[in-house]
Amino acid sequence: MRPSCPVVCCLSAILSLFLMSFVWSQELSSRPGSGARVCVAQVNNQTAKSLIVDRMTEHLVRGLSDQKLTAMAIESVTTSNRELRPTLKNSEELKRKECNYLVLTQVNDPKSNPTDFALPQISIGGKTPSVDASDPLGGQSGPQYRDNLEVSFAVFRPGSPKPVLNTRLLDQPSANASDSMMQAMDREANRVGHELKKK
Repeated sequence: MRPSCPVVCCLSAILSLFLMSFVWSQELSSRPGSGARVCVAQVNNQTAKSLIVDRMTEHLVRGLSDQKLTAMAIESVTTSNRELRPTLKNSEELKRKECNYLVLTQVNDPKSNPTDFALPQISIGGKTPSVDASDPLGGQSGPQYRDNLEVSFAVFRPGSPKPVLNTRLLDQPSANASDSMMQAMDREANRVGHELKKK
């Protein structure tokens, strides 16, 4: 006895849905790090420079989203301690938001601790002259050189004291230090995205 057309059509539709979901899951698994939820703590500015940390945090979140990660800013701030570790508030938000990773970011002045070489550094350019005529260090006296700011960042999994990534990079400020830090946030997002895609 041959099966009726509605039964065949129903079985065909179920098989098609099964195959589509299988292909979709394979596509997702072939993109490591995709779908990972990343909580980004507010950037902590430990320098005397006036930096717009909210803008820096938002820029970092956008950069991580461009890396195919589900990134969101959280309200708690990165620790003020030189050694980056999640605070109690960071951990509570991480759990509440059900994130797979936590990103901590701190901006420091390397001159404040010149002997600290514990972490590997990523250099973003060297000292470059400021050519902005409105810059008090430039103008009539000609281009002046500025010192780098240091961006330390670390990535943690929930409940783990050991970081997945812990490094720092140097960024060359321009006349507007807040604008210059956007490149550093892009580099941080690229580095974090690259690391998480390996997981």
